[in-house]
Amino acid sequence: MSSYNIIATTNEQTVVSEYTPQAKCSTDYQSEAALEREFIAMLGQQGYEYINITQEADLLANLRVQIEKLNDYKFYDSEWERFCNEYLTNKNEGIIEKTRKVQVDERHSFRLDNGITKNIAIIDKKNIHNNSLQVINQYENNDGNYDNRYDVTILVNGLPLVHIELKRRGVLIKEAFNQIKRYQRDSFWAGSGLYEYIQIFVISNGTHTKYYSNTTRDKHIEEQSKTEKRNRKKTSSTFEFTSFWADGNNKIIADIVDFAKTFFAKHTVLNILTRFCVFNSDDELLVMRPYQIAATERILSRITISTNYKKQARLTQAAIFGTQQAVAKR
Repeated sequence: MSSYNIIATTNEQTVVSEYTPQAKCSTDYQSEAALEREFIAMLGQQGYEYINITQEADLLANLRVQIEKLNDYKFYDSEWERFCNEYLTNKNEGIIEKTRKVQVDERHSFRLDNGITKNIAIIDKKNIHNNSLQVINQYENNDGNYDNRYDVTILVNGLPLVHIELKRRGVLIKEAFNQIKRYQRDSFWAGSGLYEYIQIFVISNGTHTKYYSNTTRDKHIEEQSKTEKRNRKKTSSTFEFTSFWADGNNKIIADIVDFAKTFFAKHTVLNILTRFCVFNSDDELLVMRPYQIAATERILSRITISTNYKKQARLTQAAIFGTQQAVAKR
C-alpha cells in the first residue's frame, strides 16, 4: 500500500478557472533557438530571473548563494564543501534519494564548524514565495558518456527542478521526449549530479506541450520492456504517462505561449512542485493532472470554509453567552 505526502492548500488557485488562449498562436516556421528565446522572454515577464550559467562551477556557486539566501545563513567554505559532499551532491545517491530530499526531507540537520546543529532547507514548502526562481539555458555537461547541452532549466533556490526540452514547430514532440531519455542515460548523473534533482520535465514543439514527473518515465519504460519481451516484438512508444495542462473546465492548454503563461506562473509551478507531487512508498514521483489538482483544491477550500464557519459559530456563541452573563449580573 502506498503512503503519500500531505497536500496543503493555498489562497491562489493552481489551475486557472478559465483560460482564453492568445488571439493567434504562431504556426509559422520557428527555429528551436527562436522558440527558446521567446519562451525565456515570457518567463522573464512573469518574474523569473534569467542568469547566464552554462558550466558546473557557476551552477554550484549560484546554488550556494541561493541556499544561503533561503536560510539567512552564510556558509564558511569548509561548511559548504561538507554540506555538498554529505547532502547535496553525495556520490552514493541517485535520482530516488534526491527526489526524496525535495519531496520529503527538504530540511537537513547540519553540523556547523562551531559544533552547533542548524536545519538547512533546500526548499520552503510552507511559504512558497520565499523560494527563488531562475532560468538558465544551453547548460553544458561534458562529464557524462557524451557531451550534452540542455535547452532550458528552471532553478528553484539554485537547484534544477524543472527541465524544458524544446523542438521547433512541426517536429514531433516525441523527439523532445526521446532527447530527455538520452540525457538521463548519458549525462544527468555526471559531475555533481545536480540534474538528478529534476522533478518535472516539460516537452514542447511549440504547438503541443506536455509535462511528466522524473520517475514515471522509468517505470513506464520498464513496464513497456516487459510487454515487448512477452510479445516478442517492439511496440510504439506512447505518451500515456505524460499530461497536457488544462484550465478548470478541462480545456487543454497546449501551445507553449499559453502553457508558459499558466503552468509557469510562479505560484502555479511552485504549488505543483511542493504540494501536488506525490512521492509514494514505491519510490515513484507522481505529478497530479490539472483536474486532480483543481478537485483537491476545491475539497480543501470547502474544509477551510467549514472550519472557519465552525470557529466563527463558536466565537458568536461565546459572545452571546458573555453578553447574557453580563446582563444577568445587572
